[in-house]
Amino acid sequence: MTPGSFRIAVGRFYHESNRLNPLPAMEDQFEVERGKAVLCASGSTLAGIVRELQGKAMVLPTLSVAAPPSGLIDHEFYDRVALEFLDAVEKLKPDAIVLDLHGAAATTRLADLEGDLLSRLRALVGPAVPIGVGLDLHAHLTDAMLRNTDICIACKENPHSDVVECGAKAARLVLDVLRGSLTPVTTSIRVPMILPGAGETASGPLAEIHAKAKAFQKVSPQIVDMSIYNVFRYADDHHIGQVVTVTTNGQHHTAVKIGSDLATDFWKNRERFKDDLLSVDDAFLRVRKGAQGRPYVMADMGDRILAGAPGDSVILLSAAIDQFTDLKGALTITDPDSARIAIAAGMGASVTLEVGGQITPGFVPRQVTGKVIGISNGAFTLSGPFHGGEASSLGDTAVLSIEERIFLVLTSKPAFSHDPAVFTSQGIDIGAMDFVVVKSGYHFTMNFSGIATPLLVETPGVGYYKKGIFSYEKSRFWPEHAVDQSEITATVYSGVRAMTDKKCKAVA
Repeated sequence: MTPGSFRIAVGRFYHESNRLNPLPAMEDQFEVERGKAVLCASGSTLAGIVRELQGKAMVLPTLSVAAPPSGLIDHEFYDRVALEFLDAVEKLKPDAIVLDLHGAAATTRLADLEGDLLSRLRALVGPAVPIGVGLDLHAHLTDAMLRNTDICIACKENPHSDVVECGAKAARLVLDVLRGSLTPVTTSIRVPMILPGAGETASGPLAEIHAKAKAFQKVSPQIVDMSIYNVFRYADDHHIGQVVTVTTNGQHHTAVKIGSDLATDFWKNRERFKDDLLSVDDAFLRVRKGAQGRPYVMADMGDRILAGAPGDSVILLSAAIDQFTDLKGALTITDPDSARIAIAAGMGASVTLEVGGQITPGFVPRQVTGKVIGISNGAFTLSGPFHGGEASSLGDTAVLSIEERIFLVLTSKPAFSHDPAVFTSQGIDIGAMDFVVVKSGYHFTMNFSGIATPLLVETPGVGYYKKGIFSYEKSRFWPEHAVDQSEITATVYSGVRAMTDKKCKAVA
C-alpha cells in the first residue's frame, strides 16, 4: 500500500465531566457534527489531525461531539453516540484511526468514557489497526486508554495554545506506524498526587519540569514524545494522579528512568503548587484603583465552567451591585429559568428576577431588577485562539442592564466564557467596561490577551479544589490523603500488537 492510499478515520469526543456538578450533561448541550463538517474543525486537536493528514492519506470523517465542561454525561446519549461512531468505523474499514479526546469525560454510569470508547473500538478493529489519540493535558489518563491505543499523547501547554500541534503530532506518529518506521512503546509513570494550584506551564515548578522534559528529548532521539498530565481534579476513579508518559521507537532502557526523574520532581515540589488568588474585595479594589489596566477580566475560580462547574455563582455579581457601585461590568450566569422569563417579557421590559444560585449545592439566588436589552438563541463562534472558529451556544439567552452599568448575560447553557465572543456576540462592548467576569481559570488569559488585564479571584464553588471540601471514595492522592513516594509506579505498554505490558517499580 502506498502512503497516499492510507485510509484514516478521524473524529472527536470532547468533554470534561465534573461529578460535583449536580446537573447531567444532556444531548442538547453538545455540538454534534457528521460527515464533511467534521473536517472543518479549527482551533482544536481535531483541526491539527485533519491538517496533518490531508494530502498524505484519505481522511475519513466519523463524528465530532463537543461541549463545554459540565456535569456527568447522560449515559444513554453517550451510548448512542458510541454506537454511531463504531458503526461508522465498521463501514469505513480504515487502515488507522486518529481521535481528538479530552481524557476527562465520564457518564452517569462510567468514570472513564474514553477508556470505554477506546476498548470498544479496539475490540471492533482488532490489533492490526493503529489507533492514535491527542488528549488534553488535564486528562485522567487510564490503563484502558493506554492499553487500547498505539499513540496516546497530550498537548504540552496550559493555557492550551498548542492543541492544534498536538493533533498534528498524533496524526504524524500514526502515519509513521503505518509506514513501518515507528514501533511505539509507551512508558507511563504515575504519581499519586494532584496539583492544588500553579497549573500554568510557563511559570513555577511546571515550567521547570517541562523544560527538563524538553532537555531529555533533545539528547534522546529514541524518544518520540513526552507528555505530562496534570490530572482532572474532580474525577473519583482508581489511580488518579499526575502521569508522565515517555513514548519511544521500540522499547528503550532509559524510558523508565527519564520518566521517573520527572515524576519524582512533581513529588519533591508538591508544596510549591499553589495559586496566588485575590479575594473578591481585593479584585474589585484593583479594578477601581487601576484605571490604566481597564478593562479587567476577572476569573471566577470556584465557578469555572471550564472545570465543569455550573456557572451559576452570584458572588461577584452581588459584590459589583452592592459594594462597587462606581464600576461598570459584564457577567454571565447559567440560569435557564430566568433567561426564559426575561425573553418572554420582551425587549425593553423591566423585570425582577431571582438569578443564579439554583444549581451548585450551597449557593443561593440573587434578586436583581433590570431592563431586557438583548435576546438571542445564543449561537456564536469562538474567536480564539483556544478553539477559535468553533461553533458554540449559550442556549436561549437574555441580557439585562442593571442600573445601566451591570450587563448580566443569562444563559440557558453553560458558556465557554473564556472567550470574548461570549460577550461580543450579545452586543456587549468589552472595551467600554471596567471589568468582565469569566468562568475560566487559565485559558481566558490567552483569548483575552491584548483585550483585558487578567485577575484570578478566589470564590466558592465546585470548580476549584481545596483539601477536604470534596468527597472521594475510590481515589487516593496527595494532598487529600496520606501517600508517600514509594507509591510512584511505572508501567510499560509495548504496543497493542505485542500485548506485553508490564509493571515495574519507578526509579527515584
